[in-house]
Amino acid sequence: MPHSPAAWWRTASIYQIYVRSFADGNGDGIGDVAGIRERLPYLRDLGVDALWLTPWYVSPMADAGYDVADYRDIDPIFGTLAEAEALIGEAHENGLRLIVDLVPNHCSDRHPWFREALAAAPGSAARERFWFVPGRGEHGELPPNDWQSYFGGPAWTRVTEAEGSPGPWYLHMFAPQQPDLNWEHPEVREEFEDILRFWLDRGVDGFRIDVAHGLTKKPGLPDVGPDPDPADLPYQDTDGVHAIYRSWRAIIDAYEGERVFVGEVWLPTPSQFARYLRPDELHSAFNFEFLCCAWEPGPIREVIEQTLAAHVPVGAPPTWVLSNHDTIRHVTRYGRQETGFDMGNKRHGAPTDLDLGLRRARAAALLTLALPGGVYVYQGDELGLAEVEDIPDDLLQDPTWERSGHTDRGRDGCRVPLPWNGEHPPFGFSPPDAATEPWLPQPPAWKDTTVEAQMGEPSSMLSLYRAALVLRRTDLTRLPETVSWLDAGPGTVAFVRGDGFACVVNLSEAPIELPAHHGVLLASGPVVDGLLPSDTCVWLRLAPEGTDDL
Repeated sequence: MPHSPAAWWRTASIYQIYVRSFADGNGDGIGDVAGIRERLPYLRDLGVDALWLTPWYVSPMADAGYDVADYRDIDPIFGTLAEAEALIGEAHENGLRLIVDLVPNHCSDRHPWFREALAAAPGSAARERFWFVPGRGEHGELPPNDWQSYFGGPAWTRVTEAEGSPGPWYLHMFAPQQPDLNWEHPEVREEFEDILRFWLDRGVDGFRIDVAHGLTKKPGLPDVGPDPDPADLPYQDTDGVHAIYRSWRAIIDAYEGERVFVGEVWLPTPSQFARYLRPDELHSAFNFEFLCCAWEPGPIREVIEQTLAAHVPVGAPPTWVLSNHDTIRHVTRYGRQETGFDMGNKRHGAPTDLDLGLRRARAAALLTLALPGGVYVYQGDELGLAEVEDIPDDLLQDPTWERSGHTDRGRDGCRVPLPWNGEHPPFGFSPPDAATEPWLPQPPAWKDTTVEAQMGEPSSMLSLYRAALVLRRTDLTRLPETVSWLDAGPGTVAFVRGDGFACVVNLSEAPIELPAHHGVLLASGPVVDGLLPSDTCVWLRLAPEGTDDL
């Protein structure tokens, strides 16, 4: 089915909920479905259109739920299936759609299929659902190839057979507790088609697909080699993955209500990325180039141009995102000398000017929300939260910390539980009578960033987001899905949408004079005497004469 030009997801503002860190309803220190249900009015009033929930399935939590043992049930730490079904209905009653995470590249080593595979004899049918491969070397003592895990170390682990002898190796592109599924096997494809229907029947509005580019592998599992081409790696973006999404699209299109697929697609070229957004595949995918972009006018403008151009041929809307549960929060990134993000070098502990980072984050919020397409807001973005970089080593839980030999502190710093109210931790994250502390410690300084502290403050980040999201929904989503660049001076990113709206960002070191306009709709900082300060963004109502005066 072609992409509908009026579909809700083309212009939606979607709020990402990292379930274990959003709100704790039962007092065990871990966020849960009950906590989300209690906070639905907050999310409704924030002005977003939909929620995306990270995995809530049954899991031993080796990778915070991205190691799934049962795709058709809710893990007890998050609640019950009945509570999940109630949340879906209550979200809809509040005018919010709900997107759930799906993890098809791998499952948990506690999944019944993998347990069956380990218990089965070598060469058995049960092992064909995974990548069990003989090792290299005289006695099979070396991994089958040179692939490395995204979490560090080899992507292979050798099994020990029931009688104690060393067996083949199995593939895990992430942690050893996350064996990759073999998508060449028909049972794998049938299983996930059934999982899709299970959740669609319960009313979910779509799926965010984890590692959407990684499901299929090159035949023969060849070595990467010493100097690989990032655009031609044997464990990602192979042709077979597109047939999977075409079959899935046929399933989801059969349901009413414009259900959607959102892909996590980390690829080096726009042309590779766009293939996933053809009309019979995924509806949209995350724009990681924009997230990783440095706070510099040239790169920002270039990424916007490339993003818009890449989406035109396939008729899909672009998406814009500044942070998520895998990256350094952008308040921190923007306060550093190097403001871009690199998954391979997160620069933990780099000197950071948080006041500068917050000012730039406010400007980036307005820039992002002014662009055509869909936008994602990671929980805490609307509060201006910074990365928590001083979590004690013994409390770090991200598997990246151990797998990297304690050289990469992982992603826990952006996953710290949210502050809701009060002067001291847990800041309303858990009920007042909770006996357990949050699963990750919150900084005491967060007392100034709670929802309660910001709610009535007109100049707060929360107030800025609420105002911008309202304007975006009522006015900006009706504008054309194109931008026309505006020359507002060196060091700026400025554009016009339609004939009545302009967005201007000053990234230079000095204030700039605003172009001619009819009025200021919203600004990330003070605009005095027609001057826009450094690292500030403004939305303008254009002068009645149109763009000629701009």
